[in-house]
Amino acid sequence: MSGVAIYRSVYTEEHFARRFGGSAGAEERARESQVGRRRCPCPGNASKRFWAKRLPFLTWLPRYKLRRWLIGDIIAGLTVGIIHIPQGMSFALLTSVAPIYGLYTSFFPVVLYMLFGTGRHVSTGTFAGISLMTGSVVERLVPHQVGWNATNQEDPELEKQRISVASAVTFLSGLMMICMFVLQLGFLSTYLSDPIVKAFTSGTAFHVTISQLNTMLGLRLPRFTGPFTLFKTLASLLGALSTTNIVELIISLICLGVLIPMKEINSRFRQKFRTPIPIEIIMLIVATAVTFATSLDKRCNVQIVGHIPAGFPSPQMPALGSIPSLIGDTVAITFVGYAVSVSLAMIYADKHRYTIDPNQELLAHGISNTISSLFTCFPSSASLATSNILESAGSHTQLAGVFTCLVVLVVLLLIGPLFYFLPKAVLACINITSLRQMFLQFQDLPELWRVSRMDFMVWVVTWLAVITLNADLGLAVGVVFSMMTVIYRTQRADCSMLGRASNTEIYRPVGENSMCHEIPGLKILAYNAPIYYGNKNFFRDAMSKLIGLTQETVKARAKAKRKMEKINKMTIATIENGLPRSACSSDKDTSPAGSQQERIQSVVIDCSSIIFIDTAGARLFVQMCMDCQKADLCVYLAECNKEVLKVLACSGLLDHLRPEQIFVTVHDAVVYLEQVKFECMAAKNNMMYSI
Repeated sequence: MSGVAIYRSVYTEEHFARRFGGSAGAEERARESQVGRRRCPCPGNASKRFWAKRLPFLTWLPRYKLRRWLIGDIIAGLTVGIIHIPQGMSFALLTSVAPIYGLYTSFFPVVLYMLFGTGRHVSTGTFAGISLMTGSVVERLVPHQVGWNATNQEDPELEKQRISVASAVTFLSGLMMICMFVLQLGFLSTYLSDPIVKAFTSGTAFHVTISQLNTMLGLRLPRFTGPFTLFKTLASLLGALSTTNIVELIISLICLGVLIPMKEINSRFRQKFRTPIPIEIIMLIVATAVTFATSLDKRCNVQIVGHIPAGFPSPQMPALGSIPSLIGDTVAITFVGYAVSVSLAMIYADKHRYTIDPNQELLAHGISNTISSLFTCFPSSASLATSNILESAGSHTQLAGVFTCLVVLVVLLLIGPLFYFLPKAVLACINITSLRQMFLQFQDLPELWRVSRMDFMVWVVTWLAVITLNADLGLAVGVVFSMMTVIYRTQRADCSMLGRASNTEIYRPVGENSMCHEIPGLKILAYNAPIYYGNKNFFRDAMSKLIGLTQETVKARAKAKRKMEKINKMTIATIENGLPRSACSSDKDTSPAGSQQERIQSVVIDCSSIIFIDTAGARLFVQMCMDCQKADLCVYLAECNKEVLKVLACSGLLDHLRPEQIFVTVHDAVVYLEQVKFECMAAKNNMMYSI
C-alpha cells in the first residue's frame, strides 16, 4: 500500500494568506487586464461573438459536415415531420381548438427554434402537458355552448375567440421568456427538479387519457376546469355511458389494438429500424378513407375533424384584452414548457458531448412563442416523443428541422383538406398512445426509492397533487413541497463529533467509525449545513448537546474559572512564602466536581460544510463562542471558506477570537493544541522541579 508523508508548518488562516495568498490576486488581476487589453481594441470581434451567440446557426451552419450529417438529418427530419401531423392535430383537441391550429404549431415554432435554439436533438412543437394546461384556460374563458354537436363545424366566431385566447397565452408566455432572458433567469428552471418534471408529466398523462375518453366513446360532454377535474370528468363519463356511440367505440378499440402493438415494436426494434414505422399517419389515411367510403359521419353520427383550410394563416394579434386573466396560468405554462425543453436539451447534449446555453434557450422559445402567436398558434415546447425519435433516427444538427417543416408545409398547402372525414376518435387514440413514455416513468420509482427517499416523496406528492387538483395547482404544490424538503434538510442537518483515525490526519464522525477516537480534552465538532435564520436554533441545540454547554454549565464553569484564578494568585503568594505543600493541596481540593465536561479544555469547529452563514446565524455563532469562553473553553475554527469568515468577522467574531485561533485545516488546529498542551506540561514540570 502506498504511503503519504507530509512535513510542513502549522498554518492559521492569517499565516497561510500571508505566505501563499499575497501575490495571487495581483497576478490574477494582471492576467485579466492583459486579456482585456487584447480583446478591447477589436469591437468587430465582440460584435461577431455577440451575433454568433444570439444566432447559433451562424456557428453550426458554416461547420456543417455535408457528407457525414446530411443523410441523417434528412431521414430524421422527414420522420419527425410525419409524426408531427397526427400529433399536432390530436394535441389541438387537447387545447380545445380546431386541428388546423395544431399543424400551424408544428410548423412556425420549428422554423424559429432552428434559427435561435442551441439544442441539436430537440424537436419543438406540440406537447401534451402544455396543450392540456392551455385547453383548461380556453375552456374557462370561452366554454363550449350547451348542446354543441361536434359532427358539425362550430360557430366560426366562437372558434375565433378560442384560438385568440390560446394565441394570447402563447404571446404572453413568449414575452415572459424574453423578459427572463433579459434578466438572465435561466437558472430558475432548476427549481423544477427532475422528480417534479417526471411526476408532473406522468400526472398530466392521466389527465390527457381521461379527457380523451369522451371522444373515444362518442360522447358530447362539457370539459371541466379547476381542481378535481379528473374526478368530475370520470363522474360525467360514468353518468353518460348509456349514450355511448358504439361505432366510435369500435373505431377506438381497433385503433388502440393497432397503435399499441406497433408502438411497442417501434420501441423494441429501434436499433434495427433506421426510422420507426409511421403507424399514426397510416392510421389517419385508412380511417379517413373508410369514413369517407361508408359515410359514418352521417349514418352513425361519428365525430369528424371537418374542414381544414389550405395555406397559411393571415397574421393577426391575439386577444390582448384577456391577458390580465391569463397571467397566473401562463406563468405555470411558461415554467413547465421551459423546464421540459431545457431538460431534454441537456440530456441529449450530455449524451452527444456538446453544450447548450440555458439563457439562449429562453430567448429561442420566447421568440418562437411570441412570433408564432401572431399566426394563431398555441404554446409550444420540446416534445418528449418526437425528440426521442429525432435522435434515434440519426439527426446531427438543427438542420433536421428544415425537413420536418417541409413535410408539415406539404400538408398545410396541399393535403390538409383531404382529412375532412378523419374521425376525432382516431386523434384521441393517437393522443393516448403518444403518452407511452410518460406512463413508463413509474418504472423509475424503485430506483428513486433506493437512491433518495426524499426525492421519492417529492415525486409521489407532486403526482398526487397533479392527479387530485389539476396540472397547474399540482405543479405549484410539487415546487413548494420540494423547497420544503430542502429547508427541512438544512434545518435538521447532522451535527457530529469527529475523532482521529489512528496515526493519520483523517477525521471522521466517531459514531460511524469505530477506529476513530476522540482526543482527550478536545472536542472536534462538524455541522453539515449552512447556518441561517431558519436553522440557527437547531445548530445551537445540537452543538450545545455535544459539548454539554447549558446555561447551568456555563455558570458553574465560570464560577470554577474565577475560583481557579483566585487559587492561582494564592499559589503565587504561597510559592513566594516558601510553602509549596499547601498550594498543591489547594489545587487538589478546589478542582471542579470531576465531571466529563470539566475535562474539556478546547473545542475545534470544522466549518468545511458550512457553505454560507447569514447575519442571524453569525450573531448566534459569536454568542456561542462567548458562552464557551465564559465556560473556560477555548474555541478554534478550521476550514472556513472566505465568505463565511468575512461574515463572522463583520459580526464581531474577532473581538472574541484571535486570528491565531482560526486554522486552515482541522489537523492544523489539533497539532497546535497538542503542542500547547505539551509545552504547558513541560513548563509545569519545570516549575515543580524548581520548587
